[in-house]
Amino acid sequence: MFNIIIAGLTSLLTDISTEMVYPLLPLFLTTRLGASPAIVGIIEGIAESTASILKVFSGAISDKIGKRKPLAIGGYSFSTLGKLSLVFANSWHMVLWGRILDRFGKGIRTAPRDALIAESSHEGERGAAFGLHRLMDSFGASIGIILAYYLVTSYKGDYAKVFLYSVIPAVLGVACLFLIREKPGYTPRENKGFHLSLNWKALDPRLRAFLIATFVFTLGNSSNQFLLLRAENIGVSPSTVILLYLTYNLVYTAVSYPAGKLSDRIGRRTLLVLGYLAYGLVYLGFAFVKSPSALWALFGTYGLYIGFTEGVEKALVSDIAPPAQKATLIGLHATLVGIGLFPASTLAGFLWKAYGPRAPFFFGGAMGLLAAFGLWWVLRDK
Repeated sequence: MFNIIIAGLTSLLTDISTEMVYPLLPLFLTTRLGASPAIVGIIEGIAESTASILKVFSGAISDKIGKRKPLAIGGYSFSTLGKLSLVFANSWHMVLWGRILDRFGKGIRTAPRDALIAESSHEGERGAAFGLHRLMDSFGASIGIILAYYLVTSYKGDYAKVFLYSVIPAVLGVACLFLIREKPGYTPRENKGFHLSLNWKALDPRLRAFLIATFVFTLGNSSNQFLLLRAENIGVSPSTVILLYLTYNLVYTAVSYPAGKLSDRIGRRTLLVLGYLAYGLVYLGFAFVKSPSALWALFGTYGLYIGFTEGVEKALVSDIAPPAQKATLIGLHATLVGIGLFPASTLAGFLWKAYGPRAPFFFGGAMGLLAAFGLWWVLRDK
């Protein structure tokens, strides 16, 4: 439990930093740097894909060397440097490089950290462990959004100062991670030389089907920044956009731990299907929404989707993965998601430009409903 708490505290502080920056970036890019929604999509697609594609490799390295902590510390440190670089951004190209550096760090740290959480939790309590971690992570995100709102209104849109202040909790998060204790008795894999020692055909059939289904869904799962741009598109002020994003995070925070704990009791399938169903309905709602007041319910329901799926998916992969490949398969799941993120966000940007702001949400909504049916099918009892 100690490691889970420390990992959660690190994520809490890091997400304070991240969410002080994240909801401001699409507004900073479009209103200050003159970037189009298509450019926002390209930046987010490249950045998030960079993070996710690296996760399978960092997971495999972690399994090979038998260490989680050094990779996690290195990853969080790179993310801190990425946020610092945004202070000096005066073009969208510089924002792109800052986001790549930030997400490069996320790619390095995530699989080793999640494997450490899985190994530090008891059998039958893994959903609760990941749920607790997500709760602390999303609570930090909520604090970060509140700080972003306060700072951007206090400094009257001086984004550079907000970006600079975001570095402080990021540094504290890295410092906390030094307290992590590696699992006693863990030994590295015996294979010589680094390679992705993964036999796809030997994996549990349900795990293979789950990985394929989540990859297909990701092709319609564009960056959250399009939700923020959509809110601005129908006339919401930048400060209110931040509060809408806070609503999403508060719901996510409230739901994460109970959802993870519930998945330990009733199984992962029900929570995942409900989560993807919520995603599909919310995206269709964003396509049809005309009144700014309706956005509060949509952002809140979107928090249900994240709360029902993010920690539960990791618990599911941890349940089925062989012990010697736990970090590798957690990383593979994230990598498959990441491969789909670049085309998803890029496509959303061009759909917006070519057919209007409703188009990417019609596509995402359809993919979400398809994913709910797909997971209901592939995770059914044999």
